[in-house]
Amino acid sequence: MAIIKKTPQEIDRMAAAGDVLVKAMNLLKGKVRAGITTGELDEAAERFIRSQGCEPTFKGYQGFPGSICASPNSMVVHGIPGKYKLQRGDILSVDVGATKDGWVADAAFTLPVGPIDPVTQKLLDVTEQSLILAVPECIPGNHLGNVGYAVQRYVEENGFSIVRELVGHGVGRDMHEDPQVPNYGKPGHGRKLEAGMVIAVEPMVIVGKPGVVMGDDGWSIYATDGTPAAHFEFTIAVTEEGPRVLTPWRES
Repeated sequence: MAIIKKTPQEIDRMAAAGDVLVKAMNLLKGKVRAGITTGELDEAAERFIRSQGCEPTFKGYQGFPGSICASPNSMVVHGIPGKYKLQRGDILSVDVGATKDGWVADAAFTLPVGPIDPVTQKLLDVTEQSLILAVPECIPGNHLGNVGYAVQRYVEENGFSIVRELVGHGVGRDMHEDPQVPNYGKPGHGRKLEAGMVIAVEPMVIVGKPGVVMGDDGWSIYATDGTPAAHFEFTIAVTEEGPRVLTPWRES
């Protein structure tokens, strides 16, 4: 597994992309409401990212048509933005990337559209908190198993299911680099983390059973049992000074 470590200066460049990405995500947070389409959100994100001198990383990636992934309700990830109109009581997972001067930042969150039922609200809270709990594990000398275990333990303690078919990844000049970053594991197992590694940690969690199925469009991935799913993600640099969240849409 060829892992490309980054210098402190390169991590700073990734953080600059992350700053734009956080602003784009805050823009989207303000626009998510009943009646707006996922296509309209996509257009807003693309306009803003380009206005900041960045490229929307997802646009055209392996043929993906959107600048964001917009995945409502039981869709876990990779939703193509389009005509779907958000409704009160929905949840929407938004995954977005920005590339600045050749360096990528990647992040995701799930938002409610108005009031949602208590179980779904707990799903969002637990998935987000599982990511927050994973951040302190991203230190030199630790293992990817420690990162995954932090996510898995909290999610399963709260009665939800980890998606195992989908994982996080390294980030750098490419959106997907080695290593893969599972949201489950055992402490002390897996690749040892080293200063200079930059990884996307992204819990994907389902209320019901953990299975997923691909949609007819060849991109969208759904919870097999049709229960709600949530997705949260940070790009995190492993440094000698500790973990550095490069896409801090929420302070850890």
